[in-house]
Amino acid sequence: MRDIYGIDVSSSMVSKITDKILPTIAEWQSRPLERAYPIVYLDAIHFKVRKDIRIINKAAYSVLGISMSGIKDILGIWVGESESSRFWLGVCDDLNPSSTVIGKQKSLEPVSNGEFQDSVIF
Repeated sequence: MRDIYGIDVSSSMVSKITDKILPTIAEWQSRPLERAYPIVYLDAIHFKVRKDIRIINKAAYSVLGISMSGIKDILGIWVGESESSRFWLGVCDDLNPSSTVIGKQKSLEPVSNGEFQDSVIF
């Protein structure tokens, strides 16, 4: 924090701030989603994290949906060790109980195979 913002923040301050916002995060995570999103973007960003004395890679997965009325909504954010199709399938499974974002498919394969002719994967 000092290098970037010029301020010192203790680990106890970070813990206090985290404890204060955790209820808001839990509320956001359990909010109801739209029944369907006609446009869904899946993306991940990779970064390095210090774990104990080692530097390891992590991936932050994000899913953005655009509703029928054109409203953008972050549907969720996940953190994993690295980007993989297996992790993405888990993300899609996480979204399915609360909405029909991906439908009842177990993967995006039916979309890429042309079963849903109006779907596009970039």
